[in-house]
Amino acid sequence: MTAIDLNSDLGESYGAWAMGDDAAMLAIVSSANVACGFHAGDPVGILKTVRAAAKNDVSIGAHVSYPDRVGFGRRDMDVTRDELIADVIYQIGALKGVAASAGVTVSYVKPHGALYNRIAQDTKQGQAVIDGILAIDPSLVLMGLAGAPILDLAHKSGLKVVAEAFADRAYTPDGQLVSRREPGAVLHDTAEIAGRMLQLAQSGTLEAIDGSTIKVDAQSICVHGDSPGAVAIAREIRRTFEENGIIVRSFLSA
Repeated sequence: MTAIDLNSDLGESYGAWAMGDDAAMLAIVSSANVACGFHAGDPVGILKTVRAAAKNDVSIGAHVSYPDRVGFGRRDMDVTRDELIADVIYQIGALKGVAASAGVTVSYVKPHGALYNRIAQDTKQGQAVIDGILAIDPSLVLMGLAGAPILDLAHKSGLKVVAEAFADRAYTPDGQLVSRREPGAVLHDTAEIAGRMLQLAQSGTLEAIDGSTIKVDAQSICVHGDSPGAVAIAREIRRTFEENGIIVRSFLSA
């Protein structure tokens, strides 16, 4: 692999509550998953992040979520199909409006947190998310977990897809993310993380939490914007890639 996308979850501050360093991250990543207000983000902060993304020529994606600000979108919800379709349309529409005001467009959709994890395997909610995207803009790309059934489901439904891996998360031997409730689920060592991502880019493999080697076919790598040391992690990944001849660029440029 000579080029790969680096994305981050941004626009998640809310009022006096600051989350992450969007300005610094947008100077490093090539794609920004921007909160749409359901799990985090307020209008003025979302607009600020979108404008900064535009200034840095960073691709913009809608980071849609369950309506769960208190739980930061990380609590599973048993919503109806019609509710989920409407929630997806509403969030994408809001971000599209903000993006239009900044002279840019929304190019892809990446579900957040519990919704992301649920639809990776749950075809009922997964199809609802897909149908919501198709209803508002079928040209949007769906970003999802590498190797998860949701990507095949979306592709068969007519959406373009991009598979992602997580830089700061541990993996199970079957290619799933280790639950945040388990020890060792979130990685923090910048050098270790950068080395893992270099292995991914060069060989399409990662070391699982049990020490086994797993295949991970991903075109994008996520660094969570709310992780401690997120900017340092992203910066080290990019530096390591560039030292090894790997270009960081949006998957939309491929």
